[in-house]
Amino acid sequence: MSDTSLSFIDPVFLARFGLSRINALDYFLHPLNPFRSKTQQSSNEILSMQGISLDTLQQSQIQQQHLQGRPYDIVSALRRAEEEYNQQLEKLVGEQYELLPPPEIAEGETPAAGELFVIRHVLRSSKISKKVLGIYYIIQGVIYKSPSVRSVVKANIARTLQALAETCEALSTCAVYEPTMGYTWDFELAKKQKEGDDNAIVEDNDRMLSSKRPTKKRMRKVLDNRPPGEATEEEEEGLRAIEAIDKILVRLSKSEVTTAILKDTTA
Repeated sequence: MSDTSLSFIDPVFLARFGLSRINALDYFLHPLNPFRSKTQQSSNEILSMQGISLDTLQQSQIQQQHLQGRPYDIVSALRRAEEEYNQQLEKLVGEQYELLPPPEIAEGETPAAGELFVIRHVLRSSKISKKVLGIYYIIQGVIYKSPSVRSVVKANIARTLQALAETCEALSTCAVYEPTMGYTWDFELAKKQKEGDDNAIVEDNDRMLSSKRPTKKRMRKVLDNRPPGEATEEEEEGLRAIEAIDKILVRLSKSEVTTAILKDTTA
């Protein structure tokens, strides 16, 4: 089972403390959270043992506002607390969890509870060098892992191939072949067949029988072999559509991405 199919929620924590930007990292570092690293102690836990957290840093910023006689501004205090917390993380190396900045909030507006929180898992080797190990989302108290770019592209290609296959299957019922006329498009007949019209089914059977019936002399050449200008615009358009679909299907069948997706599907 992939990590993207897992999720984590702690109703006890949410009922007792709620969820906001102040405690989002503490909630993610829950001992039972399957997404947190169990191999080594993170830099966030080291700062927590030193009494450094977003909560304590925000309280410090609020006290400074009071001492300096500035108006009470919880949004500004939280923003400065996050900046100071990130500066403390930059002094350490190892695995770290960063709380990414929220969407822009109007001045004086309090962040809404239960909003989306994005946490980035990184491996820091120096103050300016770090490697991203994963991205996680907290939505309404539920923690999810963000899928990789490869899995997103793979899913989009699979949906595209399925849509193309369904389109080709739908168009195949509209193409009618007659030895004397070649390939033509009959959308009305396909529509009637889809609706279960008995007359349309009989008409289609008659066409199939007539196509199998031998003829001594063909009244005209097959559409594909007729010189340019002899076919009507509708017939030429039908030929171009058939050729375009065939080219798309051939290119898709030879694509390495399609081959890999088909192997994963059969496996």
